[in-house]
Amino acid sequence: MAILSVSSTLVRAGLDTKPKLRYNPVKKSSFVSPPSSSPAVVLTTGSVSDLLKSPASKDIGDSCVGFEKWFPSPPKVEKPRSVFNAASLAYIGDSIYEIYARRHFLFPPLSIEEYNDRVRAVVRCEAQYALLQKLVDDDFLTQDERDILRWGKNVGSVKTRSTRRAGVAVYNKASSLETLIGYLYLSNGKRLEEMMQKLGFSSGSSTEKMVKETKHKLSALK
Repeated sequence: MAILSVSSTLVRAGLDTKPKLRYNPVKKSSFVSPPSSSPAVVLTTGSVSDLLKSPASKDIGDSCVGFEKWFPSPPKVEKPRSVFNAASLAYIGDSIYEIYARRHFLFPPLSIEEYNDRVRAVVRCEAQYALLQKLVDDDFLTQDERDILRWGKNVGSVKTRSTRRAGVAVYNKASSLETLIGYLYLSNGKRLEEMMQKLGFSSGSSTEKMVKETKHKLSALK
């Protein structure tokens, strides 16, 4: 009887194909991300800035929502270029960039679908290319940082959906921005925070401010 009971339970589990409810299914995402099929699409600095609508504070802070660190501490490397190649720095820089994007859109709370739509729009190589142009046009970068960009631009590119969509030149420049982000993550976290805030991503202090504002609005509804 015990064997039959277990067997029938497994059968019911196997037949249970009812889809799970999506987390926070408030509404279907109204955010329209840039088209992905046209190879001629290159986002401008203004259009990318429109995607980053959260207000950014002028204060540079090392804390986020009361915590001193909001992402893992980097390994202690005094001269990243002597240890890592450009591809390695772009590899870690890509993940750090996405963490900034995810944190930027964390407040106010959205559905998972809308979170993904917004983040996907700013992590595209076309968006990274446009943001890099902003840094260059505003003469924000130091000479050493410009050297890192030139070094990172030489990262060997492969034929991917991104290169076919945006072109090799745009993809390589986006990779150079990721290389710079990876380099600053390992060598100068404060400068990295300044640069990401310059690009429009919310800083730790502004995120904390948004949390307080959200709590205030929620308490007002009670």
